[in-house]
Amino acid sequence: MIKLTVCFEQTGFCGVNVMKRLWDTWKTLRRWQKITIVVPLWVLIITISLAWWLLADLPDINNIEAGMALPSTRIYDWQGRLLYQIADPDTGLNQVVELDSLPPCVSQATLATEDANFYSHPGVDIRGVVRALWINIKGGEVVAGGSTITQQVARNLLLDPGQRAERTLHRKLRESILAVQLTQRYSRDDILAMYLNQTYYGNLAYGVEAASRAYFGKGAADLTLAECAMLAGLPQAPAQYNPLANPEAAKDRQRVVLDLMVKHGTISQAEADQAHNEDLRYASVPFPIEAPHFVAAVWTQLERDFGEYLYEGGLEVTTTLDLNWQQAAQDAAQRHLERLNDPPAGEPAHNANNGALVAIDPHTGQIRAMLGSPDYFDERIDGAVNASLAPRQPGSALKPFTYAAAFDPELPEPWTPATMILDIGTPFVTRRLESYTPANFGLAEHGPVLIREALASSYNIPAVVALDYIGLDALVRLTTRLGISTLTDTSRFDLSLTLGGGEVRLLELTAAYGALANGGYRVDPVYILEVRDKDGHVLYEWKPAEHNQPVIDPRAAYLITDILSDNDARIPSFGPASMLNIGRPAAAKTGTTTDFRDNWTIGYTPNLVVGVWVGNADNTPMIEVSGISGAGPIWHEFMRRVLLGQPELEFTAPDGLVRAEVCATSGLLPTDYCPKTRWEWFVEGTVPTEYDTFYQPFIIDRQTGLLADETTPVEDRVERVYLVLPPEAHDWAVREGIPQPPVGAQIAGGENVPARLLSPDPYTIFRLTPLLPEEEQRIRLTIAVPTHTQSVTYWLDDEELVTVNEEPFDTWWELHPGGHEVYAVVTLDDGSTITTDDVFFRVGAWVPPDEQPPSGPAEW
Repeated sequence: MIKLTVCFEQTGFCGVNVMKRLWDTWKTLRRWQKITIVVPLWVLIITISLAWWLLADLPDINNIEAGMALPSTRIYDWQGRLLYQIADPDTGLNQVVELDSLPPCVSQATLATEDANFYSHPGVDIRGVVRALWINIKGGEVVAGGSTITQQVARNLLLDPGQRAERTLHRKLRESILAVQLTQRYSRDDILAMYLNQTYYGNLAYGVEAASRAYFGKGAADLTLAECAMLAGLPQAPAQYNPLANPEAAKDRQRVVLDLMVKHGTISQAEADQAHNEDLRYASVPFPIEAPHFVAAVWTQLERDFGEYLYEGGLEVTTTLDLNWQQAAQDAAQRHLERLNDPPAGEPAHNANNGALVAIDPHTGQIRAMLGSPDYFDERIDGAVNASLAPRQPGSALKPFTYAAAFDPELPEPWTPATMILDIGTPFVTRRLESYTPANFGLAEHGPVLIREALASSYNIPAVVALDYIGLDALVRLTTRLGISTLTDTSRFDLSLTLGGGEVRLLELTAAYGALANGGYRVDPVYILEVRDKDGHVLYEWKPAEHNQPVIDPRAAYLITDILSDNDARIPSFGPASMLNIGRPAAAKTGTTTDFRDNWTIGYTPNLVVGVWVGNADNTPMIEVSGISGAGPIWHEFMRRVLLGQPELEFTAPDGLVRAEVCATSGLLPTDYCPKTRWEWFVEGTVPTEYDTFYQPFIIDRQTGLLADETTPVEDRVERVYLVLPPEAHDWAVREGIPQPPVGAQIAGGENVPARLLSPDPYTIFRLTPLLPEEEQRIRLTIAVPTHTQSVTYWLDDEELVTVNEEPFDTWWELHPGGHEVYAVVTLDDGSTITTDDVFFRVGAWVPPDEQPPSGPAEW
């Protein structure tokens, strides 16, 4: 080596001499000697080149997990039953299952179809490779099979999408090498499990578990032989053999798989024939989903809080839903809506096509059922719209919160269940300076009623009186603190709010009722109990919220509950055996809008609150459907079904309540003249202290029917008890045929009656009509006055109109166009006077209906 180097350095010709000598030597070699040298050299060169061609950039089998389909996010009910898998549009659905959890037919059908010698070959089927090589030499590409299950695993999990798409010998040989390596690294069962968990079965389903749910709506553990054979035939051509799209081709493919199983001795011919003849029940949709409206709400929350995990590793989400309860809700809704729309002969169809139900644990807020419509997939009823989250008018369902605010012990003069309200036509002035006179359902009036009956029987007029007492802002503050988010803008509402003049969401309203069930604490609906990542790490775990102060005083909440669970108190409106009775203690309230577009029933036991809405998603009116006949039966059936077998819990009165006996008409302490009394609950300190004045005795002359005087013989004197109502209820009492005290009777407590005009109603607009003579178009001026009134003088537009000297001090006035102002001056027996407040009203000329301007605030 030194000599050669020196030679090059000195002359530069030694290298040439060496090459010349080698060439001379080569020429002297014999032929066989030359072959001996050249062939190994070429073999070495070809081997190195082939190795480089096959092994360069060959994937490392240690990275096999990187190619696996990521687990899908799965949503479960609280007992672990699958509700839905969230599919990534790029990677589809996937759920890994253990091989030993699958029925044997899954493996048997797969092996018979894809690789019958799987457990005996080294990962490569030599005959298949040779066959592919021969076809490749003939056609230039691999157009025939030969891939073992191990090769398919290598191709799908280790090669990139571009390499997988190649149909060349190069790819075939590379996947064979990888298959051998996999066989050396993993057991056959592990490889088979990889195949079954990662193979694409069509319909975005990766793995047999996802495929089982996509096609049959159940887990792979429950597959039958017929279903196993159907799935095993899919991987070679998922689109071609899709049973949901091409059932005949799928059935033919199933026959092929079953015949292969018979050929390889896995099943008998009889079993194959029986499986092929089995009628398969496919999933109704490609991606089976339970409680779709609830799942959509959960999905929204997951995207907000865990968006980066949804499609990059998957989540295991345990929700609050009870799947059995959800099915009970759907069954009840579908059954009773069908009855409404297909009623008995002679009864018209009610056009009630949609309904929603929400069930919540009032102590935790956990949503146990959420039905947004009776059929999510029915486009005719807009079934995909979640009516439990859609704002709708609640009818009377807000009344309990109006009374709860009136019961607040912090008020200067809190009301009680025994507070008397006159259920008679009562005018109110709105914020727009319009006259508003609410009416009850059916236009009935009930005179003096206690709040217990007024709320339980859902009378409208007393509810408006109550809202007028507490103020609109107080109701809105309360409902907002209870979680109702749609009533915050008080400028949009007026006194009609307590009758449903706003919109609420069923979920929020049901949760608000939960506060009545749990003693006054706000209920925030809870969807999710736990969230884990694909490795089992807990990302979120629900914990009960800490409530420091109740939103509703617990005593007031109990009073409302006691009223809503009082069947006797609701008999006047609903009868003794209504749908609000479920055979155990339960409080309930209905709601119906005047045009039958919405009806509600919301009720609760101590441990469950359930709200039901019935109507139409397109807001078309139903036909004669109320809360008790529409939503009521659904609520009734659901409550009885889900509470069956559970202990019957009583509502427990909190500390700070007492019971007292009151007169059933006035709500005051009873006297000997009160014909009926009742025991009532009161917050301590609110028991009435005054005695009843409604029932008063008078000495009557039996001969004249007038008050007895000094000339009436003793034998003609008789004591009679009369129901003496406030002056504004006089007309109602007369209409109802209630005997009135004789004229001149001294009414106990009458001296305390404030002087006020009873009619006309403030800001009323009267219209003249050409159909009547002008002198017949009159209005009555009436007034409430204290006892010992001598006369009443009416003033109209600052001019004295008339003085009336006899009870009942009423007069008539002929209508004249224009805006008017009326008041009265009351003169008492002692000569003192009382001036009433002014009442404004307007008289307009008659205008044809088609020319009348749109309604709006009057300008006074």
